[in-house]
Amino acid sequence: MAVTEIWLVRHGESTANVAAARAEAAGADVIEVEHRDADVPLSPLGERQSRALGTELADRGVDDVPVVLWVSPYRRAQQTIGIALEAGGLVEPPRRVDERLRDRELGVLDRLTRTGSANLHPEEEQRRQWLGKYYHRPAGGESWVDVILRLRSVLADVERIDGAERLLVAAHDAVVMLVIAVCLDLDEHTLMDFAATHTVANASLTRLRRDAPGGPWTLEEFSGTGHLEEDPDAEVTQHSGEKDDARV
Repeated sequence: MAVTEIWLVRHGESTANVAAARAEAAGADVIEVEHRDADVPLSPLGERQSRALGTELADRGVDDVPVVLWVSPYRRAQQTIGIALEAGGLVEPPRRVDERLRDRELGVLDRLTRTGSANLHPEEEQRRQWLGKYYHRPAGGESWVDVILRLRSVLADVERIDGAERLLVAAHDAVVMLVIAVCLDLDEHTLMDFAATHTVANASLTRLRRDAPGGPWTLEEFSGTGHLEEDPDAEVTQHSGEKDDARV
């Protein structure tokens, strides 16, 4: 028995997502948040989104086959899957907390809006414009290529999972997007074209599948949000969480 499906969950809306949207709308330089990135919790809406996600996972029979769960160490991802499993009445599968599934690190651009990045670090803005999002590494942070590198090692570990057919991953928008890039072997231009028209929504579900171990992956579903659209207590949000998301 080997993993033939990967279900990728993005965390629900976080308090930092809300603060970032507020700061961007106000034209502020700095996003006022109360927690370091690893400790940012869900917003009340994010908790409702997570409950809707849990009902969806149960309705889809996420545990109809043997499942393992891998989770980012960040609080918002841990909360999302915890709330979802409880809301869906699901027994938690074997859990692995993996630091390689953490969100992309933004270095000197952390807690800055796009306006703040340009005002406070104009040299980074110039580098971003020159290099593009794929290769631009903010000082002290990561490029998309850096995140891809750590995710390649995560996906290599998938081949060593024994006793499960389905891997459930709870993480972040960049992780979801870049797992797709690795599994589908997307080059820079193909990935950037895809990212220009596709956004990973909060508490969404993305699914990859292959017919046999070692076989090619196919994208079965991207950022599914039907459970949020149908739930009167939830709504779809698409906070990107990125400060250098120019489509170049």
